[in-house]
Amino acid sequence: MLKTDIDIHRHNHFSFDLWLTLIKSHPEFKAKRVELFSSFFNVDKPIDEVAKAVKYYDDLCNNINEVIGGNVDTFEIYLLILNSLNVDIKQLNQEMLHAFYQKSEDLFLEYKPVVIFDELHNFFDEIKNQGKTINILSNTGFIKGKTMRKFLINENIDQYIDFHIYSDEIKCSKPNPLVFQEVKNQIRNHELQMEQILHIGDNPIADYKGAKDFGFSAYLLKHKL
Repeated sequence: MLKTDIDIHRHNHFSFDLWLTLIKSHPEFKAKRVELFSSFFNVDKPIDEVAKAVKYYDDLCNNINEVIGGNVDTFEIYLLILNSLNVDIKQLNQEMLHAFYQKSEDLFLEYKPVVIFDELHNFFDEIKNQGKTINILSNTGFIKGKTMRKFLINENIDQYIDFHIYSDEIKCSKPNPLVFQEVKNQIRNHELQMEQILHIGDNPIADYKGAKDFGFSAYLLKHKL
């Protein structure tokens, strides 16, 4: 069991990162996605080479998003990977990319993420029972915000969430201050002081420093994964 010492009483709004804060990937999902990627686009390379390319561009685009503060589009990530694997990307079109995304979403919801936050429903219940509010604030890459919403609804977590902010939908990523401004804008109680808003995440730069620099309170979560 994972325990945290997040102080609910001192704060009135709670902003949560998703990946490696509340959830982590299903242990089989990434391998299944690589297999799907390889077969769907007829990649003529060994599967381990495809896996390396997927991981490389996933990490690279995450890093670019954090440094620039923008958002590399999911389809752009696909094309970078395919180009590196010698697939002629001029033979592809938007329809094919959408079709692949739909298949990868189905796979994601089948091999769904694992909740890693200790007693999450009880914790969210405790927050909401005090009349306080919650949002999700997540940088996205392969998995778009619209898919994360479906997962959170299926897990009965969405019922606690007052609003969601995903980088693919607002075209900017943590630690860009515009992302944290969007949180501030969407909180119903406009009288809240900045320090009454607590952002919780696992990334020291994107989550902790980003939120602190903007003026929010911040909590750096350290799971033992």
